[in-house]
Formats: sequence, structure tokens, C-alpha cells
Amino acid sequence: MANDGSPARVWEQQRLEASRALIRSGRQAEARATLDAILAADARSTQALHLLGIVARLEGRLSEAEARQKATLEQDPLLEDAAVELARLLNAAGRAADAIACTEACAGLALPSQALLVERARAWQALERPDKRLEVRERIARLYPGKASTLHNLAAAQGDAGDAAAAEATAKQAMALGGDAPETWLVLARALQSQNRLAEADAAFGEAIRRRPGYFDALRDRAQLLWMSTGDIGAVLAQLDDGGAALPLLGRRMLQASFLAAAGDNGAAYRSIQSAGAHASAEAEAFAARLMLADDPASALAHARRAVALSPDFREGRLALIDALLAVQEEEEARGWIDRELELTPLDQGLIAARWTAWRIAADPRASELYDYAATVLTRKIDTPPGWGSLERYLADLADALERLHAFTAHPLDQSLRGGSQTSANLLVSQEPAILAFAQAIDGPIRQYLASLDLGDSPLRARRTGGYRVAGMWSVRLRSGGFHLSHVHPRGWISSACYIDVPTSAPEEGQRAGWLKLGEPAAPRLDPEFFVRPEPGLLVLFPSSMWHGTVPFAGPGRRLTIAFDIVPDEGSPLSVA
Repeated sequence: MANDGSPARVWEQQRLEASRALIRSGRQAEARATLDAILAADARSTQALHLLGIVARLEGRLSEAEARQKATLEQDPLLEDAAVELARLLNAAGRAADAIACTEACAGLALPSQALLVERARAWQALERPDKRLEVRERIARLYPGKASTLHNLAAAQGDAGDAAAAEATAKQAMALGGDAPETWLVLARALQSQNRLAEADAAFGEAIRRRPGYFDALRDRAQLLWMSTGDIGAVLAQLDDGGAALPLLGRRMLQASFLAAAGDNGAAYRSIQSAGAHASAEAEAFAARLMLADDPASALAHARRAVALSPDFREGRLALIDALLAVQEEEEARGWIDRELELTPLDQGLIAARWTAWRIAADPRASELYDYAATVLTRKIDTPPGWGSLERYLADLADALERLHAFTAHPLDQSLRGGSQTSANLLVSQEPAILAFAQAIDGPIRQYLASLDLGDSPLRARRTGGYRVAGMWSVRLRSGGFHLSHVHPRGWISSACYIDVPTSAPEEGQRAGWLKLGEPAAPRLDPEFFVRPEPGLLVLFPSSMWHGTVPFAGPGRRLTIAFDIVPDEGSPLSVA
């Protein structure tokens, strides 16, 4: 590189500026020729390499664009413009971990650019690390204060990380700076709901909708609040008819169908979609396929095939096709689709469960190897945390604390439970002493479970890192008649059920009412293979890819549980040494 002020340096700077102007005016070929000339004179011109990467991206040559930005950063790891450009490419391609890696050096600067930090926040969000996303958003707010948009994004991150009180306060600060967009009202409404301030939450949802009629997310969340509070599907449909008039017909019908399905009326949900013309949308076809999966698998398969034909890139359509093929026991074709999807997302526990289902249909011995219940299901009482004289006293205090959080009557959308409620608040950030102590109560059993896993290349064992992180924690309260549909946790690694309270009139062992059942797929109808009888204080750990549900129970009492997912992690506060 020529010294600053030299004729060569001046010539290079002039042509770089000319290239930027050409890029801004859309004259990419001329910009490329100018930049090539710069590199011919100085092959190590990082600015020219960076700008050529931008030209390649604008011309649709994304692989070249990525390579150019990587070459730039190899020469100058602290060139933020290149790091931001590369991170944007990687985030758009769904490669969030790579986006984090390529911005690491610049993030270590005392004052990294806001654009760079925003890309890191997006990447952490895609990686489902709300804690890391929040750290970045807090840093942006410190370094670039005074903007309503910055505070809105911080409030959204606080809400997703489970700190509802902070999200409420920050959203109101954004509004005080003039940031009263519908999105900020939605963030505020969700924060209020997480604090069980339901009337205030409803009003805030309504304010978001008033500012943007037809705001789908706000309409859905407000209707869900009404549904969970009352379980009154008639009231929910009336609210959607009133507030959803600005939605397109198909969107309105699909939203209504979501609540009809949650209320257990898949037939009415299906008719609602069909009345709007499901053939117009791959999303609607995939939804129709799921509605028909249990009662009419052949129709489900026809809808799923149409969804894939309408939009081959629509992932939910492909997943619906896999499930429909399994439902009609066309396991050979299903395996082909499963294998292709696993190449794209090898850690998807739902796909691993689908592959197990295909193996079981075919009586393939690999099914019993994957679902090795004796080796991969742990049942053990949790430990009594410090401060409680007995496990019974701890469970009583924990049940009281959880009961105060259960403000709802009905279950949320897209969840497995029926005949019960689920907490809105993130238990991982609760300051209730009994809930706070739960991490200590489960640490010993989790350590025991991880230590019991042999080394191997199975989807469970291959992910062992020596540490773990609790990725989400919630409580479910089932009443008489309540149960969980058979399901898996697609983004987990190890899942759980911890029984805090169970009905006092326990059934005879042969009845298995209220028991946890494992190895029963959602479709086709195959018998469960393993059962666990619940009792207070019992923790069950099992792979997230294992189908699990519960047998309905009847009679007085409640079935109160805490569930959580574990993912591998190094160096987390809850990690295994």
C-alpha cells in the first residue's frame, strides 16, 4: 500500500470514491472495472476488495460476494464495513453462527458501529439465544442512546429474554420519545400479559390494532389472550370478526381456524379455510393438511402435495408432506424427504422423530436403537434445595408460587396441552424464592443424566459438550380431563417433565390415567412403548426427539408440572463442570 499523500494513494482514493458513486447510481459494471484497476495496481487494497464484494452481491453472485468480504477481513479483521456486509449475507442465508464469528473482532472495539451490533443481535436471535441478543441490544442502547427505535428493539429483546417488567419500562421510554408505533404497543402488550396484567394487556393490544387495522400479530395475540382467559371460542370468533375486517379473507379464515383447532374442532377449522379457497396459498394447504392428519390422512396427503407444488421452497409444506406420508404409512417416500430435510437442519428434533416413526412403521431395528428407553429416560426425584427442610415442604412452596402465575383457563395456541393452562412468564427469570431455587433442585439429576450417556454418534450423544444450558422453562396446570397431545420439542436436545402436584386420588396402575407416555407418534396411530407414573417431586428427562404425551385423567385435583428444555453449552452459569 502506498503511503498516505503519495500520488498512488491519491489516485486510489479518487477511484474508490468514483466506484462508490457508480455503485450508488446502479452502474455496477463500471464500478467493477474501476475496482479491478485498483486491485491490478495494489492487490491488497482492502477497500477495493470490499466494494467488489458489494458489486457481486448487487449482481446476484452471492458466493463471490461472501468470498470477497472474507478475503477483506483476512487482511484487515477490523474493517467494520466488510464485517457488516458479510454478516448481512450470512444472516440472510440462515448462517447465524458464522455471522457471529465474522463480527467477533470488530465487536471487541470500544465503539463498534451500530450496524455491526444490529447484525450480531439478529444472529443471536436466529440462534435462539435471547440472553446474548439482550446483551447486544443493551450495548447498543448504551453506545447510541436517545433513539426511540433503539429503545423499542431493547424492549423487544427484554421481553423475549423474559424480563417483562424491564420490557414494559423500556417500551414506555420509547413511547415518551415519540416511538408509539404499533410494534411498540405490541411489545408493551406482551410485557403486560407476562405480568398477568390482563386488562392492561388487552387495552395495549387494542391500541396496536387501532394504529394499524389488520395488524395480524396483534389480532392473534389479543384473541389468544381472550381465549386463554375464558376458553370461550364464540367470544374469540366474534372478536376476530370485529377486529379482523381489514385482513384479507384467507388470512382472517386461517386465524379463525387456528382458534377453532385449539378449541378441538378441527372439522370447523378445516371448513373455515376451505371457505376462503385454500388452493390459493401453500400456507393454507399445509395448514389444511395438518388439520386432516388424524381423521383423514389421505386428504391430508393431497393437501400437503398441493402445498409443495405451489411453493417448493416453503418448508412448512415439506414438513406437512412428511407427516402426511407417515400418516398413510408411505414410509419409504417419507424417508427420502426426511433425509433431504435433515441435510438442511440436522439438529431438528422433529425430523429425527419423523425418521424414528418411519423406522418403526418398517419394523427397522434402528427404531429401538434410537428410542432406547432404558438408557435415555431418567426418572429421579429432584433434590431439596437449601432453605427447605424437606422435599415435601419445598414442593408445597413451589406449587403455591406457580399457582399465582397461572392466570388462565385455556391453553395457548400451538401447544400440546388440552384441558389446562400454561404460564406466560419465563420461569428462568423469576425472583420467587421457590422458583429461583428450582435450578439447584434439578442440577443434580441433570448432571447424573449427562454422565450416564455413553459416547456415540446418535443425535443425543453426539451433541455432548460437557455443559448444558436451560433454554426455556414453563409450568402447566391440567384439570380433570386434561392431557398432552403426543409431540416433540424440535429445537431442544433434552426435554423434561417435573411433577410438582398430582391428583390425590391416584389411579390403579393398570389404568395409567395421567401417566406420561413415550413412543406414540402423532400419526399414524401406533401404541406408546413406555410409561412413567407421575408422583410429586419426580423429574423425567428424555431426548427432545422422543415422542411424548400424557394419558387423560379424570377426577378432583390438579396436575401441576414444570417443563424445561436443555441444550448443549460451554461455560454457562448452569453448565456441567
